Amino acid sequence: MKIKHSKFKNTGLIYELLIKQIAADTLENRPSPAIKILKKYYSGKSFLAKEYKLYEYITKNKGIGRDKAETVLSTINEISRKLDQASLKNQKYNLIADIKESYNLEHFFSAKVRDYKALAALYCLLEAQNNSELVDPQIFVDNKTTILEHLTEQVQDKGDVRQSLIEEYSNYEKDLKLLTYRILLEKFNKKYATLMPEQKRILKEFITSVDSTTRLREFVNSALENVRLQLTELTELVQDDILKIKLNEVVDNITPLSNKEKVDTETLAILMQYYELIKEIREA
Repeated sequence: MKIKHSKFKNTGLIYELLIKQIAADTLENRPSPAIKILKKYYSGKSFLAKEYKLYEYITKNKGIGRDKAETVLSTINEISRKLDQASLKNQKYNLIADIKESYNLEHFFSAKVRDYKALAALYCLLEAQNNSELVDPQIFVDNKTTILEHLTEQVQDKGDVRQSLIEEYSNYEKDLKLLTYRILLEKFNKKYATLMPEQKRILKEFITSVDSTTRLREFVNSALENVRLQLTELTELVQDDILKIKLNEVVDNITPLSNKEKVDTETLAILMQYYELIKEIREA
């Protein structure tokens, strides 16, 4: 899944635009509805005020070291996880409705904002993090790179950023697996050209069963039995005696996981290889 930047949902960007609108209204010597809107949505303990603080971290920290920049981003991610996303969505809807009552939206959002690129990158990063669907890991890498370059004012290596993401998300098992799913998918696609439907289901199940060890083990055992049956049928059709012997050995070594065994990435890789073997035999 791709994540696109939305000016209408970017809390940090809208704040900056409201400030600019207040200045413009003041210079034109006219009342500024933006003042009332700003106080209504960006003060006190409102959800938008809480989220805006995350964007403020980015705009107020520049020229800092890489380690501190990583800490800033890690803090932002952790706080964002705790925000009520449904309430945020509702307040953003009402905020845009109030702005629309007083201003032409196209004109309002056309103003240039300093640090726009960094604000847009943070929006995309938070959207990717809080999205329930699988998100392309390149979204994480690209936007984190942009933010780190903004904070440090130095060019960042995307390979280093990718590794730091994996290390960071290791603190959140489910999110790491979501990221790992996409990375594994990339690696397997490069190795095997095109994944079989069975292989994609295995990867998907590895993610969706993150909170259920029993369910994942049952899925794997079912897949192993399916592989065993398919290889058994294919062995009978093989003419080469040596290959037949090797396949029989493979079938004999396929055993279900016990209730004490956990499903790990090695188990995942073995299952993927079994299906690749089936594919190669059928295509031979």
